[in-house]
Amino acid sequence: MEADLYDEFGNYIGPELDSDDDDDDLEAEDRDMDEVHYKLHRADDDVPGMEVVLHEDKKYYPTAEEVYGPEVETIVQEEDTQPLTEPIIKPVKHRKFTLMEQELPATVYDMEFLADLTDSPQLIRNITLCGHLHHGKLRYTDILFTEQERGVGIKSTPVTMVLPDSRGKSYLFNIMDTPGHVNFSDEVTSSIRLSDGIVLFIDAAEGVMLNTERLIKHAVQERMAITICINKVDRLILELKLPPTDAYYKLRHIVDEVNGLLSTYSTDENVVVSPLLGNVCFASSQYSICFTLGSFAKIYSDTYGDINYTEFAQRLWGDIYFNPKTRKFTKKAPTSNSQRSFVEFVLEPLYKILSQVVGDVDTSLPRVLDELGIHLSKEELKLNIRPLLRLVCNRFFGEFTGLVDMCVQHVPSPQDGAKIKIEHTYTGGLDSDLGETMAECDPDGPLMCHTTKMYSTEDGVQFHAFGRVLSGTIQAGQPVKVLGENYTLDDEEDSQVCTVGRLWISVARYQIEVNRVPAGNWVLIEGCDQSIVKTSTITEPRGNEDAQIFRPLKFNTASVIKIAVEPVNPSELPKMLDGLRKVNKSYPSLTTKVEESGEHVILGTGELYLDCVMHDLRKMYSEIDIKVADPVVTFCETVVETSSLKCFAETPNKKNKITMIAEPLEKGLAEDIENEVVQITWNRKKLGEFFQTKYDWDLLAARSIWAFGPDTTGPNILVDDTLPSEVDKALLGSVKDSIVQGFQWGTREGPLCDEPIRNVKFKILDAVIAQEPLHRGGGQVIPTARRVVYSAFLMATPRLMEPYYFVEVQAPADCVSAVYTVLARRRGHVTQDAPIPGSPLYTIKAFIPAIDSFGFETDLRTHTQGQAFALSVFHHWQIVPGDPLDKSIVIRPLEPQPAPHLAREFMIKTRRRKGLSEDVSISKFFDDPMLLELAKQDVVLNYPM
Repeated sequence: MEADLYDEFGNYIGPELDSDDDDDDLEAEDRDMDEVHYKLHRADDDVPGMEVVLHEDKKYYPTAEEVYGPEVETIVQEEDTQPLTEPIIKPVKHRKFTLMEQELPATVYDMEFLADLTDSPQLIRNITLCGHLHHGKLRYTDILFTEQERGVGIKSTPVTMVLPDSRGKSYLFNIMDTPGHVNFSDEVTSSIRLSDGIVLFIDAAEGVMLNTERLIKHAVQERMAITICINKVDRLILELKLPPTDAYYKLRHIVDEVNGLLSTYSTDENVVVSPLLGNVCFASSQYSICFTLGSFAKIYSDTYGDINYTEFAQRLWGDIYFNPKTRKFTKKAPTSNSQRSFVEFVLEPLYKILSQVVGDVDTSLPRVLDELGIHLSKEELKLNIRPLLRLVCNRFFGEFTGLVDMCVQHVPSPQDGAKIKIEHTYTGGLDSDLGETMAECDPDGPLMCHTTKMYSTEDGVQFHAFGRVLSGTIQAGQPVKVLGENYTLDDEEDSQVCTVGRLWISVARYQIEVNRVPAGNWVLIEGCDQSIVKTSTITEPRGNEDAQIFRPLKFNTASVIKIAVEPVNPSELPKMLDGLRKVNKSYPSLTTKVEESGEHVILGTGELYLDCVMHDLRKMYSEIDIKVADPVVTFCETVVETSSLKCFAETPNKKNKITMIAEPLEKGLAEDIENEVVQITWNRKKLGEFFQTKYDWDLLAARSIWAFGPDTTGPNILVDDTLPSEVDKALLGSVKDSIVQGFQWGTREGPLCDEPIRNVKFKILDAVIAQEPLHRGGGQVIPTARRVVYSAFLMATPRLMEPYYFVEVQAPADCVSAVYTVLARRRGHVTQDAPIPGSPLYTIKAFIPAIDSFGFETDLRTHTQGQAFALSVFHHWQIVPGDPLDKSIVIRPLEPQPAPHLAREFMIKTRRRKGLSEDVSISKFFDDPMLLELAKQDVVLNYPM
C-alpha cells in the first residue's frame, strides 16, 4: 500500500525491511561469490603479495610486538621532541687539532737508514732551537691549527732528521723547535732537559731581546753547550739598507752583547761565542742563506782551489785587513779606505748577489751567475724576485752544511754529554752504579728513560709520553715501571707498572714507528700516559730497585696569574675536571688546584698562555661551555719589621709552649733560596759558611737553620735560636719535625689572606717541651707551631706583596710618549728607553704590576695605532703600598682606590673571593695568656677579636 511508504509528514520512508536472518543469508551468499571471484582472477596460487587487501586492512610496518617481542614494553610518543636543527642521524664528527701527514713523505734518505743511525750515539746530536719571538726558527713544526691561526708557536715540537756535514758524513739530528713567546718558556725548559746543546736564534735587525737574554741565562743554568745563529741577515741589506761596514758593526755588536751576558751568568770563562771559534753562523731562512766562516771560506776554496780554507776562515772576523799588494792579512789597515776582511770577502759578495737579483735581473744578472757557476733555465729567470733570490742563494750557498758543522763540533754527542746531564738532573748522582751506566750511555744496561713532555693525539683523546733514553733500550710491548715526581726510595707510592705500546721517532708532521729505541735517542711512547702528570722516570719493573727519579723541571718564570673556571651547566662538572687533568698534562708549568671555597683555579704565566689553555680546555679536552672569572694574581705576605714582642703559644694539653719572633730576611736571600744557590740539604758546616760569608750571619745562627719553607726551596727560614742553658735541646730535637711541619704549613698559607709567606725569618727563642712522648705528639705540636708562626708574623708589621712584570716595548720614536702615558695609567714606571742600534725603533724597558697588566698590550696597540709591540714576563715581588690591617680605610665599591688603600683593598677582596671573613681574626692565632700579655704591654691591635 502506497500510503505505508510515507510518514505522517509526507516524507518517503520506503517499504519495511526483511528480518536480520535474511540479511545474514545474503551476506553469506555475497562472501561465497567473492571467494569464487577471487579464485577466478588469481593468476597463480604460489605468488605471494598479490592478494587484494582493503585500505583499512593494509599493514605498512611491523608492530612493536613483532619487532621487539612480547616481553618488551613499548611507549609511543606522539610529539617529536628532537629540534628541527638537529639531524636525525648525526654525521660522524672527526676531531682533529693537528696537521699530520697521512703517509710517510719522500725523503732523500731511507727511513731504515735513519733507524740504523739510532744505534750510533757518537753520530747523534740532541739540540734545542730557541730564540725570541719571530726571530726565525722552524715553521714546519707549527702543527697545531691554533699555532697556524695565531702565527705563533705554542708547543715545542720534536723533529728527527739525517743531515750531512760539509764532508758528506751523515748525522742523526734530534731537534726540538720551541716557541719564542716568553709566556711559553716552560716549553723551552722541558726541551732543554732532553738536549745536550742549544742553537740560539737572534734576529740580525732586532738584536738581543727580552727572551734572548732569558734563554742565555737558562741555558747556562742547565749547563748546555751554546751556539748562535744570527738569522734574517737579509733585513740588514733589503730592509734597513745598511752599508756593508755598518752591517758588520751591527753583527759584531750582537756577538759582543751575547758574550757580555754569558760572562755575567756563567762562572766558566771558556764559555764564549765567536765566528772564529765556529759556534756562530749567519743565516736568512727566507732566502736559503746559511753559512759559517768555515763554510764561506770553503766556497772560495772550491772556486779558486789551492786555499787552506780553515786558515782562511780564521782571518775573516775582527780587525783584520787584506793587503792586495803583499797578498797578506794584517791587523793594521794598509790604506784609509781598506775594508775589514769580513766586509770584503763575505758581506760585499752577499750584497752584490742580492742587489743584482733585486735590481738588474735582465741584463747583468745572467753574466754574474755565469761567473759564479750558477746555471738557471729561462723559466727560472722569469720567476718573481723572492723565489728567484731564494733559488740563486740556494745554488750559491748549497746545503745548510755550515749549521750542521757548527752543531757537530760544538754540541756534544749523547755519549760525551751524558756525564754532565746525569750529574745535573739525576737525583741519585753519578756515584751510583746506575749513574755510571747512564754516564756511559750503555744501550745494554738497565733501562732508564726520562720523559718531560706529553703530546696529545690528533683527536685530543689520549696522550703519548716523549722522553730521552739514557741507558738500556726501550722495546715496544715491554713491561716497565713508571716513577712519578713524588717517588722516593722510602715512599714508592707514586709508581706504576704498565706495558709500553707502540714506539715512534717523531718528525713533527709524521711519525716513524720503530720496535726499539737504544740509549741516547728521543722516543715517543704509547701506553704509559695514565700515571704521568708532568715528568717521569721509566725503568724496568724488576731488578732495578735502586733507581731514583730525575729532578722535576725547574722553570725560569713564575705562574702568577690565575683564573677560576666552572661549567655553564653544573651537571658537566666531571667533564670539566677530566679536561683540567688533560690540560695539566699538556702544559709543563700549568698548575690546577681547588681553593677551599670550592673554586677550580688555573695558574699560568700570562694572558696569551691562559688563553691557549682555555682554548684547549673548551675545544680539545672537554667540549663543554665553561665560564671564566676575571683574572687575578697571586699575592705573597711578608713583614717589614721585627716582631714587637716575643710571641708564644701553648699546646691544647698545656704541656708544651713555643716562643718565636719574626723578622725580614736580608735582601737577595729569598731569591738565592728559590734559585737553589743555597740548599737546605747541604751539611751544617757548608750551610753555615754560606750564610756567614754572604749574609754576615753569626756562626751559631748560621748552623742552627732548621728549614726553608714552604717546601725545600721556599723563601722563608726557620732558625733555632734557643740556648742549651735555657732549653733541653734533646727534647726540642724530638719535636723538630713537628715544629718544621707547622712552620711549612704556616708559610704556605699566611694569616692575611691564605697566600704564601715570603722573605721572613722565624726564630725559635724558647721552648717548653713535655717529658713524656705521649704529650708531645704531632697532633699537639704541629697546630701550635703554626699558631705561633702566625702570631709572630702579625706582630712584625705585616704587608702584602704583589708580582711585578718586566715589560719590553718596541716602538717607533714618535710613539714613545704614548707608551709612557699607558704605563703611567697602570702604576708602571719606565727604567730605560734607548734606540735600537742600526734601526728606526726604540726599546722601552719598564716595570708594571701584574694585577694592572690585564689588557695592557691591547691598550698599548690602541694608543700607538698598532706600532708598538710589548712582551712582559714576571720579574720580582714588591710590597703593595698601604697597611692591609688599617681598619680606618673604607673601601668604596666600583671606585679606584688611592695608592695607600691598595693593600687593604687587595686583602679584603682576596679574602672575600676565598670565602673567608672580611678581617683577620686574632682569636685564631693568639692564646688567652698571649692576649693578657699583650694587654699588659699595652700593645694596640688593629685586629677584631
